[in-house]
Amino acid sequence: MKKYFLLSIIIISQLSVAQTIRSFSNEFLNIGIDAAAFGMGNAVTAFSNDVNSIYWNPAGLVGLEDYQGSLMHSEYFQGIANYDYIGFAKPINNESTVAISIMRFGVDDILNTTQLIQDGQINYDRVSLFSAADWAVNVAYAKKLIVKELSVGVNAKIVRRKIGDFASSIGFGLDAGLQFPRGDWKFGLMLRDITTTFNAWSFDDGKLNEITAIYDNLNQNILTDGNPDNDDEIIPTVTPEKIELTKPKAQLGIARKFNVSKNFNLLTAFDLNMRFAQTNDIISSSFVSISPAFGFQLGYNNLVFLRGGVNNFQNQIDFNTSKSLTLEPNFGVGFNYKGIQIDYALTNIGGVSGTLFSNVFSIKVDVSYFR
Repeated sequence: MKKYFLLSIIIISQLSVAQTIRSFSNEFLNIGIDAAAFGMGNAVTAFSNDVNSIYWNPAGLVGLEDYQGSLMHSEYFQGIANYDYIGFAKPINNESTVAISIMRFGVDDILNTTQLIQDGQINYDRVSLFSAADWAVNVAYAKKLIVKELSVGVNAKIVRRKIGDFASSIGFGLDAGLQFPRGDWKFGLMLRDITTTFNAWSFDDGKLNEITAIYDNLNQNILTDGNPDNDDEIIPTVTPEKIELTKPKAQLGIARKFNVSKNFNLLTAFDLNMRFAQTNDIISSSFVSISPAFGFQLGYNNLVFLRGGVNNFQNQIDFNTSKSLTLEPNFGVGFNYKGIQIDYALTNIGGVSGTLFSNVFSIKVDVSYFR
């Protein structure tokens, strides 16, 4: 029970504390969507041209010929967290398209043990459950410009984050992208959180006071246990702030398709993922940090696809202060038959980056095949 007790405190304290400006915020929006994209290491900025472009690059939505819908489900941390997505897109005319999607990343059935002990007595009947869930609703518009083959797109997103009865927030932000094909080459640029996406938080003071009381009690026990070696375990007091800002990010991509034979083609892609902050990315500075992503897709008659990719290159600091390079290899397969495409991806194969691998499933339906 002790581990669940501490888990509840850690989750609440980490998720409900909002910094003024954060290099890492609304991180569930950076995971990605679509098993096909995951299989290629998320290197899809330049060529994404279906309903899932609402996330990867809204400019690609102009590639739709008819209605399209998409669903995705994946699980993280051995099923502790669930990540789901649904999207729908509709062409307005030959030059513009609109789309909408909903995303949810949630940890459910977390034990709330703040009322476990009362008057020095343990009462398990007072243990309850709560969820920590992040939601995002995206609405996108894409249009072909007068400039030959150039398309642009804008994505407006409303972000809702809720941690049981302890804290909740509402936020708003904008993304923008463009795509420019040139012969056999395709180029793409995606700018995320261009307005510096914000989240306005509200807190239940009564619930927070309960957590503060638990902190104080734990710290008091540490200070009075007579062992000075435990003093570094003291939990610092935190004061949650009500406005959280997300820094802009950018993705620059290039892709090309090769005709291997009459029935086979090979799509290759390369992306640069940029954060305007100093991180552990393979290229890092105080102005921008860059992590590359590589991907390929071998297709047979637009029916069967084999995919692979590598992304998330990070400089990891080990316990002995030495540095090592980590990355995430990915693999995927896809099947497309009469407008119904089913994709599967296995991400971070072998847990190379130090995190557990994930199985991702998605399905896409193109109505144009049914008309």
